[in-house]
Amino acid sequence: MFVTNPIGIVGEDTAADLLRKQGFKILERNWRLGHFEVDIIAKDNHTIVFAEVKARTTTFGDISPEEYVDEGKKRRMTVAANAYVRLHRIDDLQPRFDIIGVVVNPATHEVVERHHLPGVFSPRTRTITSSAHLPSWRWKMKKKNL
Repeated sequence: MFVTNPIGIVGEDTAADLLRKQGFKILERNWRLGHFEVDIIAKDNHTIVFAEVKARTTTFGDISPEEYVDEGKKRRMTVAANAYVRLHRIDDLQPRFDIIGVVVNPATHEVVERHHLPGVFSPRTRTITSSAHLPSWRWKMKKKNL
């Protein structure tokens, strides 16, 4: 979903800055294909990061913003990532899926907390059907050279 509220904008700006400070170049923000979306796509020399950003004004007890990313969202991120990799013919970067949670003070719009969970999940290899608006193909996870 496109960011239209100030809390979401602060959250995504914070997440983008966090990735930049780690040496990543931001390629896309709010990249969409049909109903599928990735909040931030970034890369460095070896990795392409697909990041979901959750910004909230409170932690709602003990539940932090990043815990709101459910299995359905992870599946939709995977489909969007597959589409992005295929459309841009990316085959030399290791994919990574991150979740970045940001807690923002609603009165001042200052960041109170941020949590970056790099590589928090890895998609299973699966066939992507035409519902992804692309021909069937497979996600290929590369093994890291050790």
